[in-house]
Amino acid sequence: MKTHPIVPAEVDFSDPSAPSAPAFGDVYHSRAGAIEQARHVFLGGNDLPRRWAQRQRFTILETGFGLGNNFIACWDAWRQDPQRCQQLVFISIEKHPLRKQDLQQAQQHSTLVDLADQLVAAWPPLTPNLHRLSFADDRVLLLLCLGDVHDWLRELAVEVDAFFLDGFNPASNPAMWDSHLLKAMGRHAAEGATAATWSVAPALRAGLAAAGFACERQRGFANKGGMCVARFAPRHKLHQPAGRLPLAPHARQALIIGAGLAGAACAWALAKQGIASQVIDSLPGIAQASSGNPCGLFHGTLNPDDGLHARFNRAAALQTSHWLNALPALPWRQAGLLRIELKLSLVQMQALIANQGLPCDYVQALDAAAASQASGLDLQQPAWFYPGGGALPPAAYASAMLEAAQAQTQLNCHVASIHRAGEDWQALDAQGQLLGEAPLLVLAGGHQAINLLHGLAPAMPLLRLRGQLSHLSKAEPWPRLPVAGIGYAIADGQQGLWCGATSQEEDMDASLREADHQHNLAQWAKLAQLAHLDAIPQAELAGRVGWRLATSDRLPLVGGLPIAGFSGRQDQTRFIPRQPGLAICMAMGSRGISWAALCAEVMAAQVTGAPVPLEACLLDAIDPARFAVRATRRPRS
Repeated sequence: MKTHPIVPAEVDFSDPSAPSAPAFGDVYHSRAGAIEQARHVFLGGNDLPRRWAQRQRFTILETGFGLGNNFIACWDAWRQDPQRCQQLVFISIEKHPLRKQDLQQAQQHSTLVDLADQLVAAWPPLTPNLHRLSFADDRVLLLLCLGDVHDWLRELAVEVDAFFLDGFNPASNPAMWDSHLLKAMGRHAAEGATAATWSVAPALRAGLAAAGFACERQRGFANKGGMCVARFAPRHKLHQPAGRLPLAPHARQALIIGAGLAGAACAWALAKQGIASQVIDSLPGIAQASSGNPCGLFHGTLNPDDGLHARFNRAAALQTSHWLNALPALPWRQAGLLRIELKLSLVQMQALIANQGLPCDYVQALDAAAASQASGLDLQQPAWFYPGGGALPPAAYASAMLEAAQAQTQLNCHVASIHRAGEDWQALDAQGQLLGEAPLLVLAGGHQAINLLHGLAPAMPLLRLRGQLSHLSKAEPWPRLPVAGIGYAIADGQQGLWCGATSQEEDMDASLREADHQHNLAQWAKLAQLAHLDAIPQAELAGRVGWRLATSDRLPLVGGLPIAGFSGRQDQTRFIPRQPGLAICMAMGSRGISWAALCAEVMAAQVTGAPVPLEACLLDAIDPARFAVRATRRPRS
């Protein structure tokens, strides 16, 4: 999806009873009351809360988030309903979202102030992403899609039970009501889906009918004479591609192989979907293999074309920030990260941010003086500052996620093989003894699980990357926050500094190497602008060697594995059927802290059939079937 800068809404608050949007010459809601309008038009028009009663999940899609009143009214109706669904998913698309301070002003006199305050507190940086905001212990989800509604309807991997059509009036904002949008709605509609809107424009009703909806006019709200309600009743039932079917929709138990960052994140994401996990690892403790470094970085990225890697890294960084805020405090966590820029000038960096419309709460361009002040180092280059990035201890993060998931851990157990037995997957040790079984198996190990994955998908292009970190017990100057760009450096809070790291493909030497220490120290000297770095005896240097599992395109593997021998259509991932009850969430390279949260949420949605919190183009980019798709597109000799 081609992204465009997000242009925040300009709101006229001169009439507190009806804030307006000067750009569209229309008010955000009726003067008779925003919450009352939401209850009459959108909840009443979609027969809510009756229709979500005792459902496992109910999904609403709204076109136009506006001031957030429809979401707040819906959340309030859900919490008051004793027959409510287990999970309410509210998807809203907004091209011109409010700035946080404007949202706070819009909601300052809300009759549902407790919910409004929670929404304001969770309001994300205004980046062109799908933002997953969680409330009520993950039982109420807001998937906020910032950007053009037509782009997002092509990118959403969701099945919708009710539609709220709430753009500004059709005369001044026709793009929100055109036939292409309404047809796209029909492609996302679940069986029996409904729609409601305050508009009764003839073109709207004709467009709904063409999209497969049967329409009727009902009494409108306040001074509106009528409103439109509709029910999805297509002549022909659309076939859902096999690749998009839930992997284990009825599972309530999962077996996860790997107790590192990926496995722990999967356990927590599944727990929020009502699935309990047994986590197996071959090592004696949590996060001792690929996730075993004493500290690690997390942050987003950006590039001039806002390509796949930049968009995925941004989405992942934002999700990591949400997860860290939801967990109990870790033993230590450094907030903010500097990444030294070696090629662009400050003016070019500022222009890049402006061209992409990225907000300052996501990324900033600092000159060398400001970067030096922030870091405590004598930096000579400008730097990117990521306020939501930072550093933390990976093992503590993994432990916190496992504790939140209430997962059962089984350590010192090496899984030698896995196979499907009836409706369950089983994990066996080298003697063939059963270690665990469940209807859902998740492969989330690092390089130690490569043999298991190769047994299921032998052609998967995987790499083991050796990395060595170096530890200096005394370091001057002392970085006040994590710094990266020429390697990286993190102060560990105990009068020491970790710097690194090397990267060698398929190098399985576990010993600490003097040459690698010198490489890391040279990077640290260059990063900190040290005129010289006194020779440090090998005996005074500590370090760690570890391996990262990565793919050839440096993106993770998340989702279901293709069924072996499938000979049907393979030009798109959504057409490729997957092995039931099996999911993978691995190959995160050196970005386990940054990626684990988002990857786990995506995996859990694919398992249960919940709306996937990632746009389709990024979902395809991390799909394990992507390599099979690429193989079909290569020219034949």
